[in-house]
Amino acid sequence: MGTTAAQPAPGRAPVPHFTEDWLALSIGLLIFFLSLAALLRVDLLGWAVTVSVWTKLPGALKPVSKAYAGLPGPAYALFTFLFLLGVMTAGAKALGADLKRFVKAFTGVFLLSYLCWIAGSWAYIAATPDKLKSFGIGWSLNLTAEAGFIVALVVGLLIGNFAPPVAAFLAEAIRPELYIKTAIVILGGFLGVTAAEQLSLATSVMFRGLCAIVEAYLIYWALVYYIARKYFKFSREWSVPLASGISICGVSAAIATGAAIKARPVVPIMVSSLVVIFAVVELLLLPFIAQTWLFHEPIVAGAWMGLAVKTDGAAVASGAITESLILTKALAVQGINYAPGWVMATTTTVKVFIDVFIAIWAFILAWIWSTKIDRKAGEKMKARQIWERFPKFILGYMATFFAAVAIGALLPSLTGKMKAAMGQANVFRGIFFVMTFFAIGVVSNFRKLWEEGIARLAAVYVLCLFGFIIWIGLAISWIFFHGVKPPLA
Repeated sequence: MGTTAAQPAPGRAPVPHFTEDWLALSIGLLIFFLSLAALLRVDLLGWAVTVSVWTKLPGALKPVSKAYAGLPGPAYALFTFLFLLGVMTAGAKALGADLKRFVKAFTGVFLLSYLCWIAGSWAYIAATPDKLKSFGIGWSLNLTAEAGFIVALVVGLLIGNFAPPVAAFLAEAIRPELYIKTAIVILGGFLGVTAAEQLSLATSVMFRGLCAIVEAYLIYWALVYYIARKYFKFSREWSVPLASGISICGVSAAIATGAAIKARPVVPIMVSSLVVIFAVVELLLLPFIAQTWLFHEPIVAGAWMGLAVKTDGAAVASGAITESLILTKALAVQGINYAPGWVMATTTTVKVFIDVFIAIWAFILAWIWSTKIDRKAGEKMKARQIWERFPKFILGYMATFFAAVAIGALLPSLTGKMKAAMGQANVFRGIFFVMTFFAIGVVSNFRKLWEEGIARLAAVYVLCLFGFIIWIGLAISWIFFHGVKPPLA
């Protein structure tokens, strides 16, 4: 199994040396730079559609900027679709795809993916415990809007396994790696402005967070890799993305490190599916464990969510839920009224440092695989070979991250505008993410997944995540953050 990206159409040659890697970097940087126009009070992306958690369907779709308010929600979805269709079609032409087939297929992928996202954002599915009252509902599955990713994955799986004609129709635009790599480039800017904003936090919290993730990651990755190789007999190709996916930031890390070692597309795709599923399980369990045992150490609990929960959305949502639960219990049991925001800020800070580590680790693995693993006897390794192996979209991720940090740190007066700009860019990251999981589902054949060993992958994931990763994360959070308290309200 692999992605079903089409071969160049007859008579339509691709641009020389232009790959999905470079295309992802190009599209991600384009959206990033368009969003920066907001710093000059030019709103180029404010019409982009966002999906909000909803109880009444007409309220689900809105423009990201209030400056564009006034039209029905579907109008903004149409604007967003047309923009992405134009950009992606230009990219497909550079890759040598059949443009007529691509336009039809991309229309289907976008529409089905977005409908899945809307369905997953229904309040009874997505609302977290701290938001139930504001929606006027008494219960929810508490899955956050990332439930849309799961819905997209399931619908994709159903199409890929039980509707072959539909899968064939969509094949030209089923490019999960292109979508996720583009999303990662955009993610860099969003994390960069978050990091710049968190510079106002106590220096000790940031320093402790950095130390915690470096130490935790070095332990996590080595143990998962060893267990996958030693006891489950996975090859290096499988063990590396699996170790990265469980250890760092799930989907993004699995894709980046899979690209660094030139793994087949099926490898990070299967790991990514497991990451999203288990992140939901953690989201449902860990905040309530933290409330029971860590209400007297709120910052420890926040750091733990950042170290343990493996997707950005689920981690931040876990931090928000944990903060709500712990602050309520601390007030009731201890009579202490902590200032809000610090628990979730700690979660976000730790998570940002973890995400930044993706680029570093991808470079390290590209160097190791080029010089040690794939090197032929007597061959002299050249820098060009490392460059060819290094995933180029990571350069875009690093560029957007450091640009956002620099603007936020050097021009603090622009922090608010920069945050709004990255919020606009982040809308497209969400769209690329949901299309990624839909595409993953379409290319995932149940029979081939079983043959490739998804049951064993899941076994490694369960063993490592619940056997030691969660608990090592808790221990490290305690070591670095024990005694650090939020200010009083």
